[in-house]
Amino acid sequence: MKEHDILIIGGGLAGLTAAIHLALNGLNVAVIEMQSYPHHKVCGEYVSKEIVPYLQRLGVNLQASGAIDISRFNISTSDGLLLETDLPLGGLGISRYAFDNLLFQRAKELGVFFYFEKVIATTYKEDYFIVDTKNQTFTTKIVIGAYGKRSVLDKNLNRPFSKQKQSWLAVKAHYRISDFPSELVALHNFKGGYGGLSQTETGAINFCYLAHYKSFKKYKDVHSFTKKVVAENPLLKDFLHKAQPVFETPLTIAQISFDNKDSVVDHILMCGDTAGLIHPLCGNGMAMAIHSAKIASELIVRFFDEKGYGRSALEQDYKKAWSIVFSRRLWFGRQLQKILMNDRLVSFGLKSFGRSNSILKFIISKTHGELIS
Repeated sequence: MKEHDILIIGGGLAGLTAAIHLALNGLNVAVIEMQSYPHHKVCGEYVSKEIVPYLQRLGVNLQASGAIDISRFNISTSDGLLLETDLPLGGLGISRYAFDNLLFQRAKELGVFFYFEKVIATTYKEDYFIVDTKNQTFTTKIVIGAYGKRSVLDKNLNRPFSKQKQSWLAVKAHYRISDFPSELVALHNFKGGYGGLSQTETGAINFCYLAHYKSFKKYKDVHSFTKKVVAENPLLKDFLHKAQPVFETPLTIAQISFDNKDSVVDHILMCGDTAGLIHPLCGNGMAMAIHSAKIASELIVRFFDEKGYGRSALEQDYKKAWSIVFSRRLWFGRQLQKILMNDRLVSFGLKSFGRSNSILKFIISKTHGELIS
């Protein structure tokens, strides 16, 4: 039986960021992740610059690793009406292949332990956790859940959304094309979904889209759906016609839930998508994952350092802080998604109000945060 101060289930952005932060504070940290690094993940691969000062404090420099500076945003209706604005804070384009591996290497430098296995059960007993994988058992004082959008653990923890069929499918692929502006992140609507385009550190363009099953189920596979539905948007049709795919086959994730989730479950602090998933159209899930790790880590450091600051206070403070920072952003994302899934509302809204830069920037401001350090 192996023992660590903190055990993090999942080695994505939230899990790795928390590992680095906690290790810098002298704690014994372990991460259990199913896949070895580097690897690709389904993700929009655009991150708001709000997290840059904090990552630099952790010893992580995205720009020095080749991340692309992004300063413009455009959005189109399914029939190709296009509007554009500047991004007030700006963002960076970087693949999860590079980003996760960068954080992994930094965590290893700091002595974080890594186990590439699948967690099958967690048990909380007498103020400690017992965490089981297929091959071994761990004990730990604190568990962070950072295992992503959906896991068998959600069912084991009896989380309500895990018992229901979900209506969303996400698809991601990289493409080579010569004339895509490097400073641009684009959001294009199509019937039953929407997709984002932005450049990554390799020069490849990431195209990640979200589709509702109602729209998708009429077609045999991702290729057919992309060709017959996604490409009905003339701007996406032009992109897909000119671009050369990098991946042999696109990556996909099914059963994605945007339901409300609890940020603490059975004494486990949930971070990133495990605590709440913002609609990809907001382009800010990566920053939210990193910010949630910061909030959890600061409170965990206090838990270990301050006598009298117990588990109950830690959990209540995390729930409160998480809600203050993210709940309105998630709510706004859900409302915006309802509008974007309605072709007539999107067309009317963009034609009537969207030409106002102030309105587009208002939407961006409601789904992005302030600089964190």
